Amino acid sequence: MQWYIRALKKYAVFTGRARRKEYWMYTLVNCVALAVLTVIGRAAHTTVPYLVYTAAVFLPSVGVLVRRLHDTSHSGWALLLFFIPLVGIVLFLVYTCSEGDRGQNAHGLDPKMAADGTYPVRPPAHV
Repeated sequence: MQWYIRALKKYAVFTGRARRKEYWMYTLVNCVALAVLTVIGRAAHTTVPYLVYTAAVFLPSVGVLVRRLHDTSHSGWALLLFFIPLVGIVLFLVYTCSEGDRGQNAHGLDPKMAADGTYPVRPPAHV
């Protein structure tokens, strides 16, 4: 939930970078919320809750997607490629699922990097 709130706090921020986790957790919460609002709307025979929520999260959704593209060294304008049939779906998955650039790129510092410029050390996986 913290990733969803973090994306909402950056309501219309189109600069910087967003980790995969930030993008996909935000997307997951949005999908769940939209599914719940769809069920509520069908029970009440209206689409108003769905439409209001969709309008409210439009800019944060575009913002987190642009920041995700920046993390993989792509311009925010690359999201226009997603509107190309078939090719757009493949590009969308490649750009949003691939790991971001290590270190600094043209769009800012690596969001995984700690404040001291190092990367957190993960404990070894249990075998």
